Formats: sequence, structure tokens, C-alpha cells
Amino acid sequence: MPIALPPLTIFIVEDNTWYRELLAYRLGQNPEYHVRQFGTAQACLDHLHQSPERPDLVTLDYSLPDGQGDEVLKRLRVPLPTVPIVVISAQEDVSTAVGLLRQGAYDYLVKDEETADRLWHIVHNVRQQVGLQRENELLREQIGQKYDPTHAILGESPQIRSIWTLIDKAARTNITVSVSGETGTGKELVARAIHYRSERRNQPFVAVNVAAIPRELIESELFGHEKGAFTGAISRRIGRFEEAHGGTLFLDEIADLDPNLQAKLLRVLQEREVSRVGGGKPIAFDARLMVATHRDLAEQVQQGLFREDLYYRLMGLPIKLPPLRERGQDILLLAENFLRKFCLLNHLPALGFSTEARHKLLQYAFPGNVRELKAVVELAAVLAEGDTVRPQDLSLRNAALGYASESAGNETLREQVAGIVQRYLDAHHGNILQVAQLLQIGKSTIYRMIQNHEVRVR
Repeated sequence: MPIALPPLTIFIVEDNTWYRELLAYRLGQNPEYHVRQFGTAQACLDHLHQSPERPDLVTLDYSLPDGQGDEVLKRLRVPLPTVPIVVISAQEDVSTAVGLLRQGAYDYLVKDEETADRLWHIVHNVRQQVGLQRENELLREQIGQKYDPTHAILGESPQIRSIWTLIDKAARTNITVSVSGETGTGKELVARAIHYRSERRNQPFVAVNVAAIPRELIESELFGHEKGAFTGAISRRIGRFEEAHGGTLFLDEIADLDPNLQAKLLRVLQEREVSRVGGGKPIAFDARLMVATHRDLAEQVQQGLFREDLYYRLMGLPIKLPPLRERGQDILLLAENFLRKFCLLNHLPALGFSTEARHKLLQYAFPGNVRELKAVVELAAVLAEGDTVRPQDLSLRNAALGYASESAGNETLREQVAGIVQRYLDAHHGNILQVAQLLQIGKSTIYRMIQNHEVRVR
């Protein structure tokens, strides 16, 4: 929905009273335009120095009693470096027009019977530009609020409060950040929160899930390729490092990076430049790097699965996210937030959790962490009858046994995740796309689990 804009403020600087009144009358017919008139350049400059009011557009007569257009344009540019200034002259002189445009004038008009109409169209275009700029500013502000850690990463537990502190510290510098934690704890959310609170907030945030890209394509994905570099390379493609120039590159599941690519990534980080596949010329880049993994990278190094030198290059500021089962009452805080948002987005009546349902949530281990909680709550909202979510509406695996139960304790995290995916596949009649959306995982992840016989479509 377009945002409501304040009136467009226009300064008319013109010594001819009749002509000044004509322009003011024509523009003043639009109630969204606020017009202020000045008979000299100095009167306009005095107003700018004495008042906080700033115009969105200035019309400037080329020949004023206290200065010519090019001179006055330079003087106005000091307090108004970016405001569009339209110069209006009684003389049609191409060289003068070109000179003024090179000097930074927005446009050059010759005084005639059509000037007011042409100016009307120019002002209309400026109005649209101002609207887009203000919408972009509002969008950036909303994004910043969305990824404010206190809004994006809900919780009141000591563990989450310490995460907020680390996010604030990371946002003040360009240090590499390594985020670790179990699947579904919100690692990418932390990376986005850091990016949108940093000085790079207006530049790209590029996220890459290393584990989701086939091994033979990952080099091209990260570094790009030239036309003809390999079969199927029908055109040049820039890589994710180049896409993230000026912003942030987030590499998720970095532990799954092929060992050969680990060496190339190390060189790229050391040299701060990339070479496209099939290209010889290095390309400098300026992107902040953040990585994430659900594995223990130090253990991967000990096992010879991850380069030690790359490990130290990536470690930077480590942020370890706690699993949901260790966050106590945060479970209910998050569940209520997910329930409220789902009902609003889907035009459902407001729902609440019964005492028994709240107890059931607190007793469950949530091997899929926050991602699983969100999916469970949304499904419960669909299944609920009346205005209350009951225990039977919560599809929790081994919920009654708790995390410390023997059956849950004997399962690996991978087996528990597979169980969650299988339950959702069964509940949604094997609809892989729908399950992927509900659990917020990639379709390729489910296909890979099917291929590995971890789950099946019945």
C-alpha cells in the first residue's frame, strides 16, 4: 500500500511578480503542492538560513536582480545539494542550457505560453520520485525494525539476552561472524539481524545454503563463470561474492563445503578477490562474510574434514544459539507469537492455548527447534475448534515422553528430524512442496531424504 506523503514544497524564485504569481497559481491548483514565493535569490537564501523548511523542488529565474542563473545555482547548491532546481529563462540559448545542466540543474525551460504546463509535468515527475524515495526510506526503516534482535529473535531467557548483546557488538564492526547451533534455531535470522543493524544495511544481503547446491556447481555459484567455461555455460554469470559487493555474504552449512573448494575459499578471503570459472582476471570484492553450521567445526577440523587454516579465518566472532529445549518459558512466548501472526495472516479468529496445551509444549524436546515449533503451532491453528488450541491439536512426536525419555534419547538428531518430516508427509498426503513450506526447509532436502530412504511418500 502506498504511503501517505506530506505536501510537496516548491520554492519559486522569480523577480517578475506577475509571472511568479502565474506559476504559483498553476502549481497551487494541486492541494498536495505547497508553494512559497521569493523575488530575489538572497530572499530565498535568507529563508533557508533562518528556517528549517526545505523545498522538494526549486524553480529559478535565470536573470535575477542579484545574480545570473549559473551563479545563483552555485549558491543554492550549498544548502540544497540534492534538491532538483529547474532554471527558467527568457532566452533560448543551447550553450547556456547545456552549461546549466552540466552544473547540476534538473531541467531548463524557456519562458513561453507552455512553460507552466511543462513545469506542471516536471513537478509531477519529481513528486513521484520523492514518493519512491520516501517509500524506500520507510521500507528500510521497517526492515531495520524487523531485524532488530529484540523483535526478530523473541525470548526473555538469559541465553537469548546474551545473543542480543553479541548481535549488537557484531553490528558495530565488519568482523567475520560464525553462527552455530542445531537445525532450526534461527542462524540465518541472526545473520540478517547483524546485517540490517550494520553500516551495510542498505547494501545486499546474499544467503547461500552450501549443502543445497550440487558439488559440481558450487564453485560457479560462489565465484561465477564466463561464457563457455563448461558445458551449459551459455552466458557469463556473476557469483554470489560479486552479488554481495558492498553488503554481506552469508554461507549457511559451511561445514559441508567440498575440501577442494575450502582451499579456494581461503585464497579468496586472503586476497579479497575472486576469479570466475573460465576467467583469468581477478575481480576485487568488498563483502562482509558470515557463516553458519549445525556441526562442531572444531571437531570437523580434528577429523580432517575441514581445513584448520580456513577454520581460524572464519571463526571471527562466534555466536552459539541455544536449542529451544534449553530456553524455558521462551517456548510459550514464541508459540503465542506464531499463533497470533498465523491467525492474522489467514483471517482466522484469535486463538489461545489451553493450560494443558501449554504444559504439553513445555514438556516437548523440539528436536527441530524454533522451526518445528512454528510448524506445529500453525498446524494446530488449522486443527483447532472454537477459540482454544487443545493438547490433541498439537502434533508432537513423543511429546508425552519428554526429551530425556529413553526412546527420544536413543535417537540421533537426524532420526528425529526425519521423523518430523515423515509425520508431515503423512499428514499432507505426500505433498512435498506443502511440507517444505510448513517446515521452512528446501524441497531438495526432502528429496534427498527420500533418496537416502530416511523418509518415504506413502
